[in-house]
Amino acid sequence: MRLLWAVDHQLRSTSKHMESTLGLTGPQRLVVRLVGQYPGITSGRLSQILHVHPSTLTGVLKRLEKRGYLERKSDPRDARKALFFLTQPGRGLNVPASGTVEAAVQRAISRVPRAQLTGAQDVLTALAEELGVGEEKPSHEAASPALSLQAG
Repeated sequence: MRLLWAVDHQLRSTSKHMESTLGLTGPQRLVVRLVGQYPGITSGRLSQILHVHPSTLTGVLKRLEKRGYLERKSDPRDARKALFFLTQPGRGLNVPASGTVEAAVQRAISRVPRAQLTGAQDVLTALAEELGVGEEKPSHEAASPALSLQAG
């Protein structure tokens, strides 16, 4: 438990530092990176990948739009759905950067053998499922390969 709290604390601290240096929090940067990887993604798909409730994501998306990093367009096949794209300033943020959570994750992953990463991913998946008791279980298919614990 102490290790989980330490990771949570460092994620929050790094996110605050990222906001002061990059202008984005960790969750905002992750959304920028995902929209950059999947142009035209829906908020529903983003919430699945991130394992967050759509209402949690709404605030993040609105802040990124207000800052001019994201553009929202209506889905031509279903006007009820919005599709998200990076703007020019958003594309400027969609690059690897030091001092970010994902940079720390990549460095950590590079230090751990693949078999141990698989075991760690299994434990974290089981923990996420247990903590989500009473909620919709996260779909293993919803995870993006780029966001999994496995390297490469």
